[in-house]
Amino acid sequence: MSILNRKAKFQYHFLEHYVAGIQLFGNEVKSIRQNQVSIIESFCQIKNGELYSFNMYIAKYQFDTDINCDYSNRRERKLLLKKNELTRINKKLKNKGLTVIPIELFINDKGYVKMKIVLAKGKKIYDKRECLRKKDSLREIDKNKKYLKII
Repeated sequence: MSILNRKAKFQYHFLEHYVAGIQLFGNEVKSIRQNQVSIIESFCQIKNGELYSFNMYIAKYQFDTDINCDYSNRRERKLLLKKNELTRINKKLKNKGLTVIPIELFINDKGYVKMKIVLAKGKKIYDKRECLRKKDSLREIDKNKKYLKII
């Protein structure tokens, strides 16, 4: 089970991949197991020397019994990385045009929720157009192959 950020591949060039743990509440983990999560609008920033994920949507668990809890769907969540990885990311982010975005949220073999994050650079408009042209040409080729198989 994994939740993907499909827009990211279209909008960014990926430079470096990292896998990070996330600091979550118990009810958030239950919601993630039920696929009640979205990382499409999510992004990551360094705050006080630590990496946080912002704007990631996790729905409130439907069987939650804590009535007094002030739950926020889009709160900032701390990402757990090794210190050398954090310093490497921090140095790279000082370059103009680089950002950290999540591309996948998954549960590993041990049952922990992990997030695959990427150090990325935004694509220009002409790069996006080229990507769309390649998709269209591949679609046409597949269509022609199916047509030739029928004949």
